[in-house]
Amino acid sequence: MAKRPIIVAPDPRLKVKSTKVAVVDDGIRKLMDDMLESMYEAVGLGLAAIQVGVPKRVIVIDLAKPEDKKPKPLYLVNPEVVAASESDALFEEGCLSLPGQFAEVERPSWVEIAYLDYDGKPQRLRAEGMLGVCIQHEMDHLEGVLFVDHLSALKRNMILRKLSKQKKQQLVNA
Repeated sequence: MAKRPIIVAPDPRLKVKSTKVAVVDDGIRKLMDDMLESMYEAVGLGLAAIQVGVPKRVIVIDLAKPEDKKPKPLYLVNPEVVAASESDALFEEGCLSLPGQFAEVERPSWVEIAYLDYDGKPQRLRAEGMLGVCIQHEMDHLEGVLFVDHLSALKRNMILRKLSKQKKQQLVNA
């Protein structure tokens, strides 16, 4: 496994729509392993391949808490929503590509998805609560959508300006 740098907004690469994976092979498994290592290092819950500069429909998620002491990774290749609740839920979201920024986002309270697992086997999963939110958040990344895109233009622009300032400051200090 190798840690990959996580792209921080604003960056046009985060707005790229990801392409389907033709086959889950050793290269895709290596990508997922690398993504998981990068996500753990950054202390995140989920990561889409586009966040490490790879425009493929690949997501890794792990909601295990540090006190669990055992990772419980979920690998999603080519995930698709096959059903969603008609009722919505409001959750506070953050993102490794928008460090230190959080906002409440309204999404369906549950989703059912179809996807390929780490071995390329078809799976289905119904997810609600934090897992449901995390899956929807990461699937947005596959479409070039950030959680701030669900906010008002004023809130979104404030967050993106703040991140842009931080990036410029880091370049000056480097």
